[in-house]
Amino acid sequence: CISKQGYRRVVRHKTKSNMAKAHICLCFIIFLYLSREGSFASINNTESQGSWCVAKPAVENEKLFENIYLACAIIDCAIIYGGPCYLPDDLHNRASVAMNLYYQTQGRHFYDCDFEGSAIIAVTDPSYGDCKYEVR
Repeated sequence: CISKQGYRRVVRHKTKSNMAKAHICLCFIIFLYLSREGSFASINNTESQGSWCVAKPAVENEKLFENIYLACAIIDCAIIYGGPCYLPDDLHNRASVAMNLYYQTQGRHFYDCDFEGSAIIAVTDPSYGDCKYEVR
């Protein structure tokens, strides 16, 4: 049999343990919410700052072609076919423009700039010459 004092210690220990578990769960839920909203890396749709989706530097040409095909199946990519972003004739630049158009059109969510890990979100404007990267 347990004395009253021993019973109180067991109850107090379980209460502390349950509170710690609840605290950990709450922190995890907040983390999930913030990471889903893009708050950790400031990559979500923001009014005060632009963000652009561009191809990572070392992406293979085959993957860049796939990204152009995917993006241009959904959005108008005339800008990279004879438009101001045609020159320089560089696949990486064209893919970046197409990927950014897709990202901007879809609402600038971090998951719209994944392209199977071949893209990254830039916070500096990648526009060059007459080729202006859209930002919405």
